[in-house]
Amino acid sequence: MDKFWNDLTQHLSTYYDTFIALLPRLAVAILTLLVFYFIAVNLRKIAKYRLRKRTDDPLMADFIARLAGYIPIIIGILIAFKAVGLGGAATSLLAGAGVSAFIIGFAFKDIGENFLAGMVMTFHRPFRMGDTVQVAGVEGKITGMNLRDTQIKTLDGKDVFVPNGLILRQPIYNFTIDGFLRQQFKIGLDYNADLQRAIASILEVLQPVAGILSDERPPDVVIGQVTGSIVELQIYFWINTFDINVSGQRTQSEAIKVVVERLKQEGYEIR
Repeated sequence: MDKFWNDLTQHLSTYYDTFIALLPRLAVAILTLLVFYFIAVNLRKIAKYRLRKRTDDPLMADFIARLAGYIPIIIGILIAFKAVGLGGAATSLLAGAGVSAFIIGFAFKDIGENFLAGMVMTFHRPFRMGDTVQVAGVEGKITGMNLRDTQIKTLDGKDVFVPNGLILRQPIYNFTIDGFLRQQFKIGLDYNADLQRAIASILEVLQPVAGILSDERPPDVVIGQVTGSIVELQIYFWINTFDINVSGQRTQSEAIKVVVERLKQEGYEIR
């Protein structure tokens, strides 16, 4: 029993001496990590600031700045390994990067796919910050994008995080990328109504509605279909999505209101 306690004490003493000898290296490693973390944070801020000044796409600027911030952290980890005497491990880690990448890529296929999809979308821009899009059954405004997913705020205020890989594989409907968005609604009139006069009245009353474009893309009215005693009129108009004061829903509501009021004033029976 005495031999057991002597051996245990000797081993603990050896571990203690080793730990004490390693303390300066651990301190250097921790200090190195802190310094490179500080560099990474500031590099990310500087990159984001400069990129946002040089490009009108804050989404791409944020994404590239985030990537730039990872570089000092990786360098700091490798230097910290070397500081504590694990330089061989760091070299082996780099030498085996190809095999590791294959294994990790296979194990985390979805994460790798989303990361690569984010890289592709960074340089091939299907949308910008604030664009209204529909993708994978989600419709709303783009509010952010990171290495894994894209954040979309739906029209009813929900925040949906859609994986980048899914976005890259799905059709993307961007309603605001060129600044023009078409709105439409239907009006049903009696079969015997004077359609020519009704169409002229609708076009006239839509012209002064705030938010509706009249010069670049003027409103239009076409006959949709005839069902029984009802003639359906399809009414189209365009709004400028770059104008922050224009709301598509409010503009459409106002357009419907003025059209219904004018047709009632002129004696039309709306079905």
